[in-house]
Amino acid sequence: MKLGEKIRYLREVEGGLRGLGRPMTQLELVRAIREELGKGRGSTRGIGKATGKAASISQSYLSQIENGARPHMTQSSRALLAKFFKVHPGFLVDDPDGYHAELTSDLRTTEGQLDVWLLQGSEKFANDPEVSNVLIKAAREKDTRRCFLLLGAILDTPGLADRLLEALRPELAASNGNGSRASLGRTSRAVTNDEGRRIR
Repeated sequence: MKLGEKIRYLREVEGGLRGLGRPMTQLELVRAIREELGKGRGSTRGIGKATGKAASISQSYLSQIENGARPHMTQSSRALLAKFFKVHPGFLVDDPDGYHAELTSDLRTTEGQLDVWLLQGSEKFANDPEVSNVLIKAAREKDTRRCFLLLGAILDTPGLADRLLEALRPELAASNGNGSRASLGRTSRAVTNDEGRRIR
């Protein structure tokens, strides 16, 4: 995926998250960056440092990136867009040939690959808004890899996923009916027999 395609896709995702029902326009993006990441409101380190001006990026600059006229961004612009969209800066580059094979050992690249995969997945599951939203939220986490490791730990603990679902999303747990509760009881007894204690 090219850098311009990624920016267009992120504008589309952001528009959905903000309830616009359409992609965020380039001009709307520029204004939002100025308002939300401006001077004194969490501006990105190094951006506007020399002039003292608020963190910003121009609509013409965005247009050049998206249409391929400007194939690369400055480090400060990449940091600014990554901060706004809440993605890893490594995501905001062209994916070159051999990208996966050459860079998979780099943790930062792992983050970038996970973000790309999750954002693409959110588009594929657009017909299921809840799943699509969860994928977007995971991609926008500062440490996406840690989120997946946490999920793995939860699934490795017998009965924990069901108990968390009952506590955090009781309506989903209830939708499974008595069968689900019976299953929880069996899981709890199994843990009691194996470990000599109940999960509380």
